[in-house]
Amino acid sequence: MSSTTPGTTPYYFVPQPSRHPVMASFGLLCVIFGAAQWLNGAGWGEYLLFFGLLWVFVVLFQWFRQSIGESESGMYGHKVNLSYRWSMSWFIFSEVMFFGAFFTALWWMRSHSVPALGGLDNALLWPDFKAVWPSMAPGTTASPANIIEPFTTMTPFWLPTINTALLLSSGVTITIAHHALRENHRGRTIAFMWITVLLGLTFLFVQGYEYFHAYHELNLKLTSGAYGSTFFMLTGFHGFHVFIGMLMLFFITLRLMKGHFTAENHFGFEGAAWYWHFVDVVWLGLYTLVYWL
Repeated sequence: MSSTTPGTTPYYFVPQPSRHPVMASFGLLCVIFGAAQWLNGAGWGEYLLFFGLLWVFVVLFQWFRQSIGESESGMYGHKVNLSYRWSMSWFIFSEVMFFGAFFTALWWMRSHSVPALGGLDNALLWPDFKAVWPSMAPGTTASPANIIEPFTTMTPFWLPTINTALLLSSGVTITIAHHALRENHRGRTIAFMWITVLLGLTFLFVQGYEYFHAYHELNLKLTSGAYGSTFFMLTGFHGFHVFIGMLMLFFITLRLMKGHFTAENHFGFEGAAWYWHFVDVVWLGLYTLVYWL
């Protein structure tokens, strides 16, 4: 994790009891509860959500600062480094399962739920229903009592395609930065890391404009049936992961500018790169299943 020589510590470092996990859990509770209340119309939920986000950010900043200090002081040996690798691997695996659940839900609705609703059993209850996806697009169905307003689906051109190019380019730039670090070209590493951060930030701005376009011009909202809910849940959670990954890369770049990491010992950099490549792969699946199919 640090710029010191790995494996020199003769013991497995065990940190002192910390308050950070409990404090971070409290912040996450505020985030989840505040978001749920905000989505259900409670005005105070918005303030609780942003309070929780600020709380989590402050706690993580203190937590990571402590970990960086331990790492740079040479407390982490080879086995601690191995523990970090396994931990990051399992974390990314859990994220794969997280997005896999949403992709599976999308597939199930398109392949099973919609055709089942188009069967004879539901013909009397909803005679105007047509078993197509999305189920509430204009000209395809009629919503009972106009519960769901007609909307237009989001096409892959051009905003999603631009974002695809941005993320794929960022995957290339962070790979170049990694190779530069392994060759002890710190200046080149820092330059390409800043380019990667800028590409990630641009992605978020484009996605924000895409949401504005969807809401105001396509009438596509979170309440727009199964299509709207899966669209915003998948793209929203992915955008949140891009934001987290961009923060990771930002702080890794600051550490590089302070002289942290060496060509031989830089798992902090590698872990962030793993996460960023994972975000790229998820977007390719999302771009294909949500925008194209």
